[in-house]
Amino acid sequence: MTKDVCVPEEPPSRRILAIWFAQLSVDRWRRSNGITPGEGADAKPTALITETAHGPRIDAVNALGRASGAAPGMMLADARTLCPQIEVALSDPAGDLDFLEKLALWAQRWGPWSALDPPDGVLVDVTAVAHLFGGEARLLDDVCSTFAAHDLAVRAAISPTAGAAWALAHFGADKAILLGQGDAMRQLVDLPVAALRLDQNVLTVLRRLGLKCLGDLAAIASGQSLQDSDFAEKGGRDALKRRFRSKSPTANPLIRLDQLLGKVPEPLLPVTPQIMPLVQRRLMEPIRHHSLLDQVLSDLALDMVRELEGKGKGARRLELGMWRVDGEVLVRKLELAAATRDAAHITRLFTNKLEDIDAGFGIEIVRLRASWAEPLGTQQNDIEAAAEQHSISLSACLDRLTVRLGKDAVRRPVPHASHIPERAQRWQTPLEPEMASQELLELHKRPLKLLDKAEIISVLYASPDGYPQRFRWRGKVRDVVRVEGPERIAPEWWRERSDVRLRDYYQIEDAGGQRYWIYRNGIVDDGRGGAPAWYLQGLCA
Repeated sequence: MTKDVCVPEEPPSRRILAIWFAQLSVDRWRRSNGITPGEGADAKPTALITETAHGPRIDAVNALGRASGAAPGMMLADARTLCPQIEVALSDPAGDLDFLEKLALWAQRWGPWSALDPPDGVLVDVTAVAHLFGGEARLLDDVCSTFAAHDLAVRAAISPTAGAAWALAHFGADKAILLGQGDAMRQLVDLPVAALRLDQNVLTVLRRLGLKCLGDLAAIASGQSLQDSDFAEKGGRDALKRRFRSKSPTANPLIRLDQLLGKVPEPLLPVTPQIMPLVQRRLMEPIRHHSLLDQVLSDLALDMVRELEGKGKGARRLELGMWRVDGEVLVRKLELAAATRDAAHITRLFTNKLEDIDAGFGIEIVRLRASWAEPLGTQQNDIEAAAEQHSISLSACLDRLTVRLGKDAVRRPVPHASHIPERAQRWQTPLEPEMASQELLELHKRPLKLLDKAEIISVLYASPDGYPQRFRWRGKVRDVVRVEGPERIAPEWWRERSDVRLRDYYQIEDAGGQRYWIYRNGIVDDGRGGAPAWYLQGLCA
């Protein structure tokens, strides 16, 4: 008598889908402005730029701009020499990252989970799901055609590892598929070393060593030295280990190569959707009067508080949408200084924003959504809570001031780590915590009042490198009776241009007892301009 033996099936081999949005910033710019590809503003050479200390730098260009010679990373001034008619628009890296996160969530239609691959890629786990689409080839066709229908340029590839899928999507054939680890290097051997997702300085070192493609690097890593390589007689992989000792994958080609071949696991962080609390009312009869709208708003605020309390969160940003009978949607947004679950406070703030609402023939749907929520623990009211009922917290006071005066009207100054006087202070929202880098530097005593912009003065008598003895400011000549200084302040070389001059600051007092803070911009014969100029920047106590 024989018994049936149950042999467990081997788990399916892992399959990773890499989606590369080759023109993410440009595609999103077109979608945000309602531009059809190749028409309107996209029919001209256009670059998306970021302002830097050295001038505008190009982050992305459209097809016509690239054909004209402009390229990402190029300074706008250099691009204008190649294409004077190039148009510019401001780039939005934060918006691009938010858009990429939404695309990653949407890409979960092809697999159970997805991960971000910044700045312009998405990874999807498609293990054991390709048969639902008719095979991996049809799955890739579905990915490319779906995004093409939304005017998004993509390249996609499927491989057993995330590194190999990324390499094929960026440098391989269109819609490439890597069947298994056995033929990995056969299909990847001719790809450039840039396919390993390394830092630019590491790629430069590899090219100088004669390692230009993955086949060259793999030959040395496996112990087969190349004749034209500097590692030919230096120990192969051991020589690479000695040169690249960093444990960071982006700085170590050996780690990246092992991840690509599946010898070293590569952790991926899945993107999980955040379900924001939402409450709404579908009204039996359209409403037109503010009193009725205020009552609906009060009910929604109570519902929202219950939703937030159940999730252990507090609202930081709320959006109130009102659907009119004629189909128009009215939206009012509210951003709070601190997380809250106070229904009365929410209602009071929104009431001020509803004074100019035109209900038309009536509003039939009202929806309240918390688009930004933060963890907020539950609190038990104490015995003295009734006595404190009429007190107003600082965050509630700031919210009411912001609603009345405007978003940018309520700010506070915070110290910033810079020795340049006009940069030693920044403005931020009242309750935002100070950054660790904003520690106050140990500087000399500063005047109590700084001018918004330093004003040029005429020094009527001073030796080339000596103290000022008389100066003219705002049409009046003042005699200097006391001088303290100089305090020399050098420019911030890591962010300034090379022609920025030194400053020598003096605290001076005139015959009337008024004290000033002035500086000489530059020194004689410093090779950075003509004669030094004098400026008045502050008034001392």
